[in-house]
Amino acid sequence: MALTYSAGSLVKARGREWVVLPESRPDLLVLRPLGGSDDDIAAVFPAFEAVDGAKFAPPEPGDLGDQRAAGLLRTALRVGFRSGAGPFRSLAGIAVEPRAYQLVPLLMALRQKTVRMLISDDVGIGKTIEAGLVASELLAQGEATGLAVLCSPALAEQWQQELRSKFGIDAELVLSSTVSRLERGLDLGQSLFDKYPHVIVSTDFIKSPRHRDDFVRHCPDLVIVDEAHTCVVADDTSTASQNQLRYELLRRVAQDETRHLLLVTATPHSGKESAFRNLLGLVKPELADVSLDSEAGRKLLAQHFVARKRADVRQYLTKEDGLTDDSLAERTAFPSDRYFKDETYKLSPEYRALLDDAIAYASERVEQAGSQGKREARIAWWSAIALLRSLVSSPRAAAQTLRTRSAAAIAASAEEADRLGAPLNSDAADSDAMEGMDVAPGAETTEDPRSHLAELADIAAQLEGPAKDLKLKALIKHLKALLADGHNPIVFCRYIPTAEYLAAQLENDKDSGRRGPLGARTVVKAVTGTLSPQQRLERIEKLAEEAGGDAAARRVLIATDCLSEGVNLQHHFDAVVHYDLAWNPTRHDQREGRVDRYGQRKDQVRVITLYGDDNGIDGKVLEVLIKKHRQIKKDLGISVSVPDELSTGVTDAIVEWLLMRGREDQDALFSADAFKVSTAKLDSDWNSAAEREKASRSRFAQRSVHPQEVAREVAAVREALGGAGEVDTFVRESLGALGAVLRGDGEDFTAQVGGTPIGLRDALAPTVGAEVIEKDRPIPFRADPAVARGEAALVRTDPVVGALASHVLNAALDTQADGARPARRCGVVTTDAVGTLTTLLLVRYRFHLTLPSRGGEKQLVAEDARLVAFEGSARKAKWLPPERARDLLDATASESTDRHYAERTMTRLLTQLPDVYGHLEAYGEELAAELDASHRRVRQASGEIVRGLSVTVQKPADVLGAYVYLPAVPSVPAVAPAAPGVSA
Repeated sequence: MALTYSAGSLVKARGREWVVLPESRPDLLVLRPLGGSDDDIAAVFPAFEAVDGAKFAPPEPGDLGDQRAAGLLRTALRVGFRSGAGPFRSLAGIAVEPRAYQLVPLLMALRQKTVRMLISDDVGIGKTIEAGLVASELLAQGEATGLAVLCSPALAEQWQQELRSKFGIDAELVLSSTVSRLERGLDLGQSLFDKYPHVIVSTDFIKSPRHRDDFVRHCPDLVIVDEAHTCVVADDTSTASQNQLRYELLRRVAQDETRHLLLVTATPHSGKESAFRNLLGLVKPELADVSLDSEAGRKLLAQHFVARKRADVRQYLTKEDGLTDDSLAERTAFPSDRYFKDETYKLSPEYRALLDDAIAYASERVEQAGSQGKREARIAWWSAIALLRSLVSSPRAAAQTLRTRSAAAIAASAEEADRLGAPLNSDAADSDAMEGMDVAPGAETTEDPRSHLAELADIAAQLEGPAKDLKLKALIKHLKALLADGHNPIVFCRYIPTAEYLAAQLENDKDSGRRGPLGARTVVKAVTGTLSPQQRLERIEKLAEEAGGDAAARRVLIATDCLSEGVNLQHHFDAVVHYDLAWNPTRHDQREGRVDRYGQRKDQVRVITLYGDDNGIDGKVLEVLIKKHRQIKKDLGISVSVPDELSTGVTDAIVEWLLMRGREDQDALFSADAFKVSTAKLDSDWNSAAEREKASRSRFAQRSVHPQEVAREVAAVREALGGAGEVDTFVRESLGALGAVLRGDGEDFTAQVGGTPIGLRDALAPTVGAEVIEKDRPIPFRADPAVARGEAALVRTDPVVGALASHVLNAALDTQADGARPARRCGVVTTDAVGTLTTLLLVRYRFHLTLPSRGGEKQLVAEDARLVAFEGSARKAKWLPPERARDLLDATASESTDRHYAERTMTRLLTQLPDVYGHLEAYGEELAAELDASHRRVRQASGEIVRGLSVTVQKPADVLGAYVYLPAVPSVPAVAPAAPGVSA
């Protein structure tokens, strides 16, 4: 009859040792390798495979290591933990080390039975990470069984990559381009939202009534909504708007009071109070109407709303936050500021003549259409704007617009003309999606191939190149300056033809041998809406790869606004050039936010705005909209959106004046009555929105979780899993001991691993690339956790660090392993750090956790590693406090120790170890009680969440390592030459 093994016990099967997991049955054992991860879990049938009880083998006294052995083994063990015993179940298993401030939304979420949150931290702080932390924790605890992320289709693949690579969540893409394939694999009557537990869904695909109803019926119990501000409407908004359809979708999703809902946006307040209230109402219906001026209202909101500026978290957990010292202080390297420079250019005589001709034509066309009816007037208006904006953009965009029929020309009414014309010609902050918005609009309203516009198109095509296109000439000048200063810029354009034109003018053509104006070592690529979202990311990576690691090589990316939202580009670029002015300043902020964010290595992001001095449009847009937006952001520290209708009112006034008076009379525009009215309204409403935002940031500042509470949990996490300093030491010392060549004296360094054991190189190849290993290229290690592809972060969750730790741990446990073994299970060190015989033990504990959840109790087995130390003999041990035990890891040998004496000393200790087992068991009980209290503390706000919670320790504990520290006194026998592996 097969033996029954309890959860947490050790067994031996298939030539290795395993931990029995709670999911096991008498006839089926679910096992995780000892010290392994959940990825290695296996099922074993005892009736068909040999399974024996196992006892963890004690250390061998002859397997002695040096003074580093204990610290390296401890770190290697802790890096490998993927099932931490603390209240944050997911932190040990995710591939990202969150900043301390990013734990705040997680702490807030765990205090709610049903998580409802609005995460509105500033651009670049890491809202995706914060939402991912909450999601992975809810899934790990069993509080959620499925996940849906609603986002724009352009960001879907990035969300998929973030969830997979950082949180281990595999999610299917549900887009208009994938749904047919997914539905082909469904059973009769099955919903794809039942078949696939984790999905990333295009908000614009799923909002239509046909798909919306199926999604609502089968929606997962956890939903994340990205850019949530685009999914609500003000009370006075047309019911036919795209935002209204999204709002209706979310309203129905939120109606299920048991569904977890995370709304994510950097701009929760669009300037309209009713839209903000509707957003809050999705989180909790009471928030839509509660007085936020009252203490009760603010307290209610604080439980669900977190909104912080960079200044709030740049330095966190310091004495200024109320802590007693700076031992846990965390400084996040955001760029300190953006350096703005507005650069002008003038039109060439030829280009000026073309623009004047186009303005005259558009003016005449608008005037004629005004007498023909409202529909004709609106068609002519959108045609005129398309004409002017494309001409100001580039000759190629102008030529295409002049030859293309206006989208509004087919409209049957004035309202339809506005609906067709506005998206392509304006830059609304809440436009339905960026997809398709970068095509050059049409201006032609007739079908006559010999029209005047066709003649103008031929002229425009002849103006390409820096000789007649002085805007391009100015760009080349400013790009050369940026490149010379060591920057890698992104040039943002409004239209696809402009981006393609710039790339053709600037790049080096390998086929023809033509050298571009920016130098042979500058790689130029264009990314536009003609590429799919995945192709855009691939082209950016190809650009970075072509530039390579050559310090003299430079990268220039030409992009349209298809990249202005959501895509993170801070690892490859550090400057922004606005080649075309957006007519809504929020778009500029979105562009700049692609590089000005956490992980940017430049302390200052350069921003150059090109504007035409004499084209009649740019100067006014810059003065009235762009500069005003910058000033508000500088004053508040955050971006405040200008309402779309107000910015449109100003730009309409500019265009109307231009059509009436031409370019030469632009100075009089500012004194015109209509312009004064529109700008006064803009200033008044914008200033009011800024004041409301300032007040709300002050009134609704995150107060439900205090820094002291965060500090307590951060300290507990670091105690269990280790911190960045420990990992840095481990990586440097382990790689050095294994034969790697390290270069770099600062926080960052590189390592060539060609001389390390083959087992380590094989383990590293999948993480850094086989070519890097085969050609022995340097692997960059960065202190900053935000690393680019091909680099390793000095954090425990980095795959390179994990592979190294696994190799070091396995080599330490296998005394027959080939090659260098930096960590050992035993050591005897003679040191000035102790005054009497002192013993340090590295002990592994296993805990049984019963965690209540909405889906019932969940049984888990988790591991923890602790250091314990005592003075004197094991029989009369004087136990030391934990901090003293940790200090022993830093003890250095003051003299060599005779190997034979060291082996005798270690043999004596191992023989006496049973005398300390009683203390180790009692300490395990203490740890279990501390863990129980920690779980209850984190979930303190909900009695239902902690009812039934329990933590018990598995006995006996495993003694992984034993290390003796001898005082440096004459009582030690005569010293013989140190043997290999013994402290020197």
